[in-house]
Amino acid sequence: MRSLLLLSALVLGTPAAAQPIDRATQARIDRILKATPLIDGHNDLPEQLRENYDFKVDRLASGTASWKPQPLMTDMARLRQGRVGGQFWSVYIDGTVKGDEAIRQTIEQIDVVDRLIKAYPRDLERARTADDIVRIHKSGRVASLIGIEGGRQIGGSLAALRQFYNLGARYMTLTHNQTTEWADSATDDPKYHGLAPFGLEVVKEMNRLGMLVDLSHVSPDVMRQAISASRAPVIFSHSSAGGLSGHPRNVPDDVLGLLPANGGVVMVNWVPGFLSPGVWRWDGLRSAEEARLKSIHRASSSAVAEGVKAWEAANPRPVVTVKQVADHVEHVARVAGHDHVGIGADLDGIPYTPTGLEGVETYPRLFAELIRRGWSDANLARLAGGNALRALRGAEATAKAMKDVPPSLARLTP
Repeated sequence: MRSLLLLSALVLGTPAAAQPIDRATQARIDRILKATPLIDGHNDLPEQLRENYDFKVDRLASGTASWKPQPLMTDMARLRQGRVGGQFWSVYIDGTVKGDEAIRQTIEQIDVVDRLIKAYPRDLERARTADDIVRIHKSGRVASLIGIEGGRQIGGSLAALRQFYNLGARYMTLTHNQTTEWADSATDDPKYHGLAPFGLEVVKEMNRLGMLVDLSHVSPDVMRQAISASRAPVIFSHSSAGGLSGHPRNVPDDVLGLLPANGGVVMVNWVPGFLSPGVWRWDGLRSAEEARLKSIHRASSSAVAEGVKAWEAANPRPVVTVKQVADHVEHVARVAGHDHVGIGADLDGIPYTPTGLEGVETYPRLFAELIRRGWSDANLARLAGGNALRALRGAEATAKAMKDVPPSLARLTP
């Protein structure tokens, strides 16, 4: 599904390049990001390698922006250009997959990450702790962690959750786009109006392990209940501000207000439809037109594609820029505080990006925009990775405090 969205976006063309950063501003950014690792909460490169490149991890040194059939937003050269110091690699699978099959597919995705790290030892190194991230960043490599994107990936088994932690997973998103057997998704019909009892056990077990609870994709009720239940800071690995756009994937202001007491972090997403109500509406209208064309041209996919292309030409997608990303960053900082905002761009998992933020090389442009708005070095460092490091240290401290708590034997019942 994501690949189809990405391919359809190519019809719309590549956004124009952003203005270059002046030397003084770039020097300031470099100074900040040398002292504090820039940690992105969510990159879907492993999924792209599975879907479009037969799980292969070669040829990723540079030049992936021109790959076919699917150009990529990530490669080693561009990670360095973007001053990336830490990356959570998402091990996403389709949220409709359940049970043992979900566990198998997740292991396959973890294997992609393992092979990716081993293939580029001068660029990447596996990290399992906050101290690892700091050490690896100082060595000039990208600290590489794993995030599991969807609670169904544990197959209803807390034993699987524990083994995923042992394999390096340091967060799990409680749902993806689908409501699961124990938690409501933000983009599906609710079943529990929050977390089922097994969902609360999952949160407790993640706290015991030292795995960050990721609340991107979940319903606002799950957000509130998980924050209340968690003894450790939570994260939103790739979400934006609901106060600026009411998209269901964003975080409402009342939830932002809970983060100071919890210590959690919202890592702002770059999906244009999350950032801009205009793009969100445009996406809906485009989908409606596509559905209309499919009902008419039932025997001709080419006629549908041509019709969608003509509709897009007559109805250009609204432009989203780095300024709107900065708006969402500032909104989270204003409501929750500068200690509770980070970056989770969702690159290689999104159909298109804001103008000027086309790949992992472009993070400095966001920092340049915030510098233009008067952000201090200290607050830029918090955004870059200081807050994510603090949240991970909080999860590690919680696990240490719970070291005498036995593993949960809770089972998911039908």
